[in-house]
Amino acid sequence: MSRRVRRKVARRGKEKVVLPSYPEVEDEVIGSEKNEVVDWTSLPDDTVIQLMSCLNYRDRASLSSTCRTWRALGASPCLWSSLDLRAHKCDIAMAASLASRCMNLQKLRFRGAESADSIIHLQARNLRELSGDYCRKITDATLSVIVARHEALESLQLGPDFCERITSDAVKAVALCCPKLKKLRLSGIRDICGDAINALAKLCPNLTDIGFLDCLNVDEVALGNVLSVRFLSVAGTSNMKWGVVSQVWHKLPKLVGLDVSRTDVGPITISRLLTSSKSLKVLCALNCPVLEEENNISAVKSKGKLLLALFTDIFKALASLFAETTKNEKNVFLDWRNSKNKDKNLNEIMTWLEWILSHILLRTAESNPQGLDDFWLKQGAGLLLSLMQSTQEDVQERAATGLATFVVINDENASIDCGRAEAVMKDGGIRLLLDLAKSWREGLQSEAAKAIANLSVNAKVAKAVAEEGGINILAVLARSMNRLVAEEAAGGLWNLSVGEEHKGAIADAGGVKALVDLIFKWSSGGDGVLERAAGALANLAADDKCSMEVALAGGVHALVMLARSCKFEGVQEQAARALANLAAHGDSNSNNSAVGQEAGALEALVQLTRSPHEGVRQEAAGALWNLSFDDRNREAIAAAGGVEALVVLAQSCSNASPGLQERAAGALWGLSVSEANCIAIGREGGVAPLIALARSEAEDVHETAAGALWNLAFNPGNALRIVEEGGVPALVHLCSSSGSKMARFMAALALAYMFDGRMDEFAMIGTSTESTSKCVSLDGARRMALKHIEAFVLTFSDPQAFATAAASSAPAALTQVTERARIQEAGHLRCSGAEIGRFITMLRNPSSVLKSCAAFALLQFTIPGGRHAMHHASLMQGAGAARVLRAAAAAAAAPIEAKIFARIVLRNLEHHHHVELSI
Repeated sequence: MSRRVRRKVARRGKEKVVLPSYPEVEDEVIGSEKNEVVDWTSLPDDTVIQLMSCLNYRDRASLSSTCRTWRALGASPCLWSSLDLRAHKCDIAMAASLASRCMNLQKLRFRGAESADSIIHLQARNLRELSGDYCRKITDATLSVIVARHEALESLQLGPDFCERITSDAVKAVALCCPKLKKLRLSGIRDICGDAINALAKLCPNLTDIGFLDCLNVDEVALGNVLSVRFLSVAGTSNMKWGVVSQVWHKLPKLVGLDVSRTDVGPITISRLLTSSKSLKVLCALNCPVLEEENNISAVKSKGKLLLALFTDIFKALASLFAETTKNEKNVFLDWRNSKNKDKNLNEIMTWLEWILSHILLRTAESNPQGLDDFWLKQGAGLLLSLMQSTQEDVQERAATGLATFVVINDENASIDCGRAEAVMKDGGIRLLLDLAKSWREGLQSEAAKAIANLSVNAKVAKAVAEEGGINILAVLARSMNRLVAEEAAGGLWNLSVGEEHKGAIADAGGVKALVDLIFKWSSGGDGVLERAAGALANLAADDKCSMEVALAGGVHALVMLARSCKFEGVQEQAARALANLAAHGDSNSNNSAVGQEAGALEALVQLTRSPHEGVRQEAAGALWNLSFDDRNREAIAAAGGVEALVVLAQSCSNASPGLQERAAGALWGLSVSEANCIAIGREGGVAPLIALARSEAEDVHETAAGALWNLAFNPGNALRIVEEGGVPALVHLCSSSGSKMARFMAALALAYMFDGRMDEFAMIGTSTESTSKCVSLDGARRMALKHIEAFVLTFSDPQAFATAAASSAPAALTQVTERARIQEAGHLRCSGAEIGRFITMLRNPSSVLKSCAAFALLQFTIPGGRHAMHHASLMQGAGAARVLRAAAAAAAAPIEAKIFARIVLRNLEHHHHVELSI
């Protein structure tokens, strides 16, 4: 049986991508190195500072360590006005080491509670803007300490994930400690009471932008007391008293923009706010189910104010804000950014709308409500692409994440909406994403890569990514020292590597080496990056040329290391799959034996067959199946406990997926080639589960089980076990009813082995009573088996063609019979000398049915063009088969099928002999 190469697409939503700052600069440097040595120390100071400004703080610190001059330049205050710590673990020790550079720090982004705890150790007393995500574990105490140490804060943003452990007490602390606060955006706080909001109103006179998003309760009356607020968002907040809102908020004297998206607001409240508020210009109410009910839409009265909802033309509405209507309404954001004469108030509105829309679209994409296909295709995708070009970094990131999310239909099955993906591609989204991936900002790199990875599940988009140079970009990003960037890049390569046409390009771009290096670089603590790297390598290893690249890059050692030491099931599954695919090219390269010879490889795979996770068991069994084609591997697998483990696996997978069942049967089939393993499988109880799998309706499963039973039936003891376990009816059913010619063929051969007489002597051992009983039982089984073997052989017989062949010695007549009888897949089967000898002996069997079956089998094994036909011909010539075949062809009492098939085998042997002489 030919080896099986398997592929799997990445799980959507967890794949991402990345790239370095300016590849064009890199190309120029490479070109100059060919001609002369560059003296970097001769660069002007301002040029060095400019270059350093395009690096993250970690790379900047590394560059500063090269010499005293650059160390001094690296400490320039202008380089440390902004700091993004999200991509790295920032504990107290690291914060303390950065403190000397953070005296003039103005803007800080962080991720997680540990980083939040360390912020005060940066000693950035002049901090103006603080933004954090993954804030679920941040407590009131932590936030209170942070704001107490940073009284100059003007902007505080925590989200978009929920701040579950922050309460109104922390909000009060913010009001008390940060009198200069202008912007406060918090997500997922359970309750924001009136006292906290009133404290903000009283103590923060400059507070113009408030966002209480996805909260459980917010005091509506108290918000009406924040007279300084110009922009207010309560998107996603539940339990809102809309009657109170409509009576209070319209009195806010400076309120310009209001966002009530993703709430249960109704048309009456919307209409009152739009008609009653004197200052309100924009009301955003996207994804509000009550408002969007068909009978409510007509009830909304906007009184010339701007209403953004799913049933409005958002681009057209935004364009109406400008005196000069843009030529292309979809370019409204771009035209505004490029405008020279900017109105301050309008700029503030558009800047706020960018942030609000990016947040709303991302949240809507995450919840994926029904009925929004039309919106996404006509407006949503275009809005996200426009927002990706924003000058606000967090808006760009959310827009890219939104693109990565809104195309996904089912995360577990890695399925995406092709229409949405292609809409992004048609609107120029691929080029935009790749440009973002080339940004020096690592946050943008990773989010752009995530979008590229998800979109690339669609074959058309994947082709566009490749044509736009995306493979080279991803390969470079996979070498990033930032784990998140490398992880997303590996995810992109994983999805692209599904396409056969992209595998070579990935290898040419250095992607194979980059993926292998990722495994060594993040061997601990990087489950996500390891799974993606191993998954990409598994896809690449399915290609013969790429599989050699993987081995040359050290991939065998890396993947075995993962299989042995990693405890994360996703990594184990992909590592086993990669090893299976590496071992699938045994006829064309040495990877099969290389995997088997790698220390601990076979033991690790045997152990993985006991995993509680079905996917891991399946891929481990598949790897052992492929590896068992190598003689040394076969015996080593058995020595590592493979026989026992695989029998247990076959016994336990009756309700498992067809994939696992096929691989469990396949691995036992591969091991059963060895006589010792064949006996061991029978002794360990492997016959019964294989018979059960032979009854499967899935062709791949019962075909593979039939192959294993064929091998096992070679041993008389196993043949008897098959009879005793009820295997004859199962094989007879396959022989007569399977839609797979190979399953029918191998079932017939198994039955032929069982009833060619060798099992009879084994069955006669025991008391006379037992012997009589067994004989009666075997006689009935024999008659059933021979009847269906005969019927099987006859299905490949054309009486007219046989009559013509019998009456003529013309090659054309025999060729016609051969083509009708040929089973294409049988050319992949490889038989041992003992097996060939058994079929030759069977030609002398008194049973005419077995003679025909033996001749038919030898015909399949020797047809010119078969993978192992020359090997089988050599074995037959060495066993003196020609004389037996001539006798069978001339026997008067032999059936015509046996005679004609024997003549064809003789002709095949003559052909192979001539070929051998000509070599």
